Amino acid sequence: MSTPELGLPMVAPAPGLPDRVRIHEVGARDGLQNEKGTVPTEVKAEFVRRLADAGLTTIEATSFVHPKWVPQLADAEQLFPLIGDLPVALPVLVPNDRGLDRALALGARRVAVFASATESFAEANLNRTVDEALAMFEPVVARAKASDVHVRGYLSMCFGDPWEGAVPVPQVVRVCGALLDMGCDELSLGDTIGVATPGHVSELLRALNEARIPTDVLGVHFHDTYGQALANTYAALEHGVTTVDASAGGLGGCPYAKSATGNLATEDLVWMLRGLGIDTGVHLDRLVATSAWMAEQLGRPSPSRTVRALSHKEQ
Repeated sequence: MSTPELGLPMVAPAPGLPDRVRIHEVGARDGLQNEKGTVPTEVKAEFVRRLADAGLTTIEATSFVHPKWVPQLADAEQLFPLIGDLPVALPVLVPNDRGLDRALALGARRVAVFASATESFAEANLNRTVDEALAMFEPVVARAKASDVHVRGYLSMCFGDPWEGAVPVPQVVRVCGALLDMGCDELSLGDTIGVATPGHVSELLRALNEARIPTDVLGVHFHDTYGQALANTYAALEHGVTTVDASAGGLGGCPYAKSATGNLATEDLVWMLRGLGIDTGVHLDRLVATSAWMAEQLGRPSPSRTVRALSHKEQ
C-alpha cells in the first residue's frame, strides 16, 4: 500500500488481479459516432493525438461504414492520413468488403467487424440474421488476415437485448466461437445496453473457457446504464481479462439501440486500476485534460465522474 499523490487514489493492490491492463480506447469512433452533430475532422485528429500523448496505445480511430448509416464518421478517408504517423495502434471498423477496401487503401493494419449475439439487433444494425451477418464477415476476415492485418471481432448484446431481454449464455458462446473460427484475433464482449452484473460477467467468461475459448483473446466493453460498468470490469479482471474497452470522457452509446447510454469512461477506469496498482501506461492528468477539452468542443460537460472531480480540483 502506498501513500497517494494529491488528486490520485491510494494504491492498495488486490490479490489475483492482472499486473497490467491494455485499454482499448473507443472514444474517437464509438464515442463520436453517436453525436447529433458532426465534429470537424481537424478536431477529431487533435482528439486522437491528445489521447496518444496521454499514453493510450490502442485508439480506435474511425469507421469505414457507408456515410448514409453513420454520417458522423463520413470523413474516414480524410481523418486517417492526419493521424497515421502516430506510434500507436489505430484500429478501424469495417462492415463489409467495401469498407475493408477503403481501410486497406489507407494503410490500416488493424480492423474490426461488428457482429451481434441476438437476431433482433442483427436485423436492426445489419438488416441480416446472425448467421447471415457471420457469412458476410467471413470473407472480410479472410482477406484481412491474408493481408497480415489484425482483426478484432466485436460482439454486441452479449448480456441483454432491448427487444429480446436477457441473452442466453450458450447463444453468446456460439457466436464467439464462430468469430474465432473464421480467424478473428480477439473478441470484444459488448454489454451494449449496460444491463450486465458481475455474476453474469463471470458466468459468461467461465462458459467461454469451458468452450475452449481462452481468456487471453477476450476483451470487455461495458456501458454504464445502471452504474455497473466498473463492477463488471472488476469481475472480468478477477477472471484474468487484460483488455478493457473504454471511452475518454464517457462519450458514446449506440445509434441502433436507444437504451444504450455512455461507455465506461476511460478516466474512471484508470482511477480504479491505479488504485489497484494495475499498470496502464496512461497519464491520468493528460487524459482528464483531453476529455475536458473535448467536452468544450462538444459544448457540454463531460459525463465522467473522474473528469469532473479532477477538473474541479484544478479550478
